[in-house]
Amino acid sequence: MNDHADYAEALFKQGYNCAQSVFAAFHDELGIEQDMALKIASSFGGGMGRLREVCGALTGLFMAAGLKYGYRDSDDLDGKTSQYQLVQDFAQRFNDEYHSILCRDLLQLDEKTSDPTPEIRTAAYYQRRPCAEYVRFAASLLEQMGNSEP
Repeated sequence: MNDHADYAEALFKQGYNCAQSVFAAFHDELGIEQDMALKIASSFGGGMGRLREVCGALTGLFMAAGLKYGYRDSDDLDGKTSQYQLVQDFAQRFNDEYHSILCRDLLQLDEKTSDPTPEIRTAAYYQRRPCAEYVRFAASLLEQMGNSEP
């Protein structure tokens, strides 16, 4: 069973953005309240505040990986290297699966948007948007690591 991936997809289908859905799906393992996780990740949906840059599902994954495996000491070059490698590995796996890590590419949009207004979530929205799949995949990447250190 892919519990966190299921939970992430369910959160997305409740109306949370991609970053919130992935990050909050791991709130229990990360030792934070779900409400706090949702607030922390709230700016990163739509490819960073709907700018259509890096996919929010990946951003949520990166935040969760940072909280779970990240470093604290600014002089910890090995820790930084390890964390950056982990992020790059996740991004590469996502890119291998979907051929981009950019929201605008994944949604087949021509360019970035400056309109901050999110779309209303309807049944038609969920049918035409592949985002639930991206959320599920991103959450599964972290879930596959299990409790072992990277």
